[in-house]
Amino acid sequence: MNKSSQVRGIIFDMDNTLLRSRINFQMMKKQVADFLTENDLLQVDFPIQEHTTSTMIAYVKAKGMPEETYTEVMKMVVHYELIGMEGAGLESHVSELLTMLKSRYVLIIVTNNAYKAAVHALEKTGIHSYFDLIIGREQMEAMKPSPSGYLAAKQHFPQILEREWISVGDSWIDGRASIDAGIPFISYGTNDHLMKEKGITPIANIDSLLKLLDYV
Repeated sequence: MNKSSQVRGIIFDMDNTLLRSRINFQMMKKQVADFLTENDLLQVDFPIQEHTTSTMIAYVKAKGMPEETYTEVMKMVVHYELIGMEGAGLESHVSELLTMLKSRYVLIIVTNNAYKAAVHALEKTGIHSYFDLIIGREQMEAMKPSPSGYLAAKQHFPQILEREWISVGDSWIDGRASIDAGIPFISYGTNDHLMKEKGITPIANIDSLLKLLDYV
């Protein structure tokens, strides 16, 4: 994809895209998996390595997770998020990039994190004011890789046409959600092999956020 003047809206993932997250995702996933297994909601041979915490939770929810169990699981997730957010810093060139983009584009964050935790982290790192909309998991019908967060963003700004959106993120779940919402996806610092393994074809891969300027 070449640089285009048609882009008017940019959707960002947050963790490890804008913020250098310290959330221990592997430990969080293990604790959630152990809890679900102990409660006979996840089979012992479930392929945990092929999933994120969000896709694992979605799998169990689809099979009928009790509401009280879901509440307990999300308490575990919030615990890891809050600890990780306390030490979060910015990825390289984030402030510089957002300063250049702010007056020209609608800027949105779609994150699987809780809304309050996301806002707290963005305020602590000084970039909250750059964004026109923040969508956390409470504002989605389902977490990424569901496209619901991206679809909600599009619905919030109906004046931006389908072809005028673009998104950027570091994970295959960002790519899946974005593409399924009809939004071209740019991967940031990601493993091309994993993207291909998950059937995701980004329009570009960038190793520096400033390279996003080549595509908007």
